[in-house]
Amino acid sequence: MAQHKLTLPQKRCPVCGLMFSWRKKWQRNWDSVLYCSERCRRHKATASEHNR
Repeated sequence: MAQHKLTLPQKRCPVCGLMFSWRKKWQRNWDSVLYCSERCRRHKATASEHNR
């Protein structure tokens, strides 16, 4: 069963602020995915410092 890209769940990345969509590789742990990319995951500490 194919899904349409318009109906895929989305989240906002806390580091860069961009919306990112569900991916098949995240199907088992979508609830725990926080960042849109590896780069944003590595820079999570700097983002929290900027928000203060």
